[in-house]
Amino acid sequence: MAALALGLAGTAAVVVPAMTATASTADLVVDYACNQGIASSGSGTVYLRTKLTVPTTLNVGDPLNVGWNLAYRDATRFGAPALLPNGGRIYATGEVNLSDGWKGQLQPVGNVDQAGAMKKGTPLTLPTTISDFAYTTRAGTVTVKPGNLYVDFRPPASEVMVNDDDLSITYSAGDWTDVNDRPSGDNDYHLDYHRTNKAGAWAALTFTGTGIEYVAQRDRHAGPVEIWVDNQPGTPPRVEPNKKDDGTLVNDSNVGGQTLWSFTELEYGEHTISIKSAEDKRTLLDAFRVITGELPGPPPQYRATCTLISAPVAVQVTIAGGDTPGSPSPNGSPSVSPDTSPSGSPSGTPDGNSPPPDGNSPSPSVSPSTTPSPTPPVAATQSYLTSVVVKGSPSPTATRTVTLTATPTVAQVAVTPQGGAQTGEAPERMAASGPLLLGSGGALLTIGVLSGVALLRRRAAHAGERA
Repeated sequence: MAALALGLAGTAAVVVPAMTATASTADLVVDYACNQGIASSGSGTVYLRTKLTVPTTLNVGDPLNVGWNLAYRDATRFGAPALLPNGGRIYATGEVNLSDGWKGQLQPVGNVDQAGAMKKGTPLTLPTTISDFAYTTRAGTVTVKPGNLYVDFRPPASEVMVNDDDLSITYSAGDWTDVNDRPSGDNDYHLDYHRTNKAGAWAALTFTGTGIEYVAQRDRHAGPVEIWVDNQPGTPPRVEPNKKDDGTLVNDSNVGGQTLWSFTELEYGEHTISIKSAEDKRTLLDAFRVITGELPGPPPQYRATCTLISAPVAVQVTIAGGDTPGSPSPNGSPSVSPDTSPSGSPSGTPDGNSPPPDGNSPSPSVSPSTTPSPTPPVAATQSYLTSVVVKGSPSPTATRTVTLTATPTVAQVAVTPQGGAQTGEAPERMAASGPLLLGSGGALLTIGVLSGVALLRRRAAHAGERA
């Protein structure tokens, strides 16, 4: 899953937190028509009905998770592109375009293995869910709009034996004899082969893979055989079944099940091999072995492109600032509205690493807009559209609206006791009035004077007595 930073470049990576319990989502049901690739090997045009789930209210730090459920809309199906003995793997990649507050694209991805052997046209199973997410690093609004879907197929490594009597092999008319019920000791594949003694007689097979082998008998009576691949001489262009690999003649007859010629460096795709008797001598075809090597990624020719056929829609996601976590989105009722602008540009055909075999996709970039959306004050009442179903109508139909009423909170005034219990504050000191201070001072002065007079009188009285 690709982790994208919705914010300023260079933002440090953060751990994805859990979504807030009050977050609401919009569910968009949108239909697609798929063509080319594995759609062509199936029903021709394949119709999908999908549901895109997008959160509409987030707080900064919440991940913008996008989930996309996929399903066939009707009886049309993607089909296996070739004969596949070991199944294969389906990859689905979506485009979710971001605009307004940020410019960029999410790419939800998913894959599912196809079990069992398949022939060309066998119906394929879709991954039920694809997903991607982005980090939110600042407040604002983001408009989310679904774009194209791409469905790829990667065949596994395999080897397939194509017997000489398989209907996919064509022979030059009147030149070959179908020989059956051969002795098991000759080791012929399926105990049969086709035989000719006419120079110029040919047989051909069109196959899909990365390599091909010609299987027949080593026989001292056999004549040389010319090999052609895609109308070009093979490498080597001729094989002599009457000789060993080292060029010496063989003395045996009817030694079946031998790989007489092999080439395994073809680009994966459809090819044609032809063999032709070079002389009027015994020439056999027992089987062809079709080889598919390990592929680094889905072949581009198997990609099906799915385009929106229902009304285009867009979802506005509001992201609140981090200073009020858990509060409703500040932008009122998030909108889900029809959108007439064209879908984002299709991604290129997958290369060897897209999508990789483990199903992960490279992280597409999301760049912030140079003018982030302002954040208005929080309203007392917020309405959230939690489910929108769009089924080809020009306007989405709201299936359920939930109104969340925010209870205004009044700031509590802290009351600090003064001079009581240990609060860390000194007791409050009251200021004395000026008259009181003057009166007290005068009283003290009067008392001091009277005391001095009394003391002088006592001293005078004592002095008289002594005289």
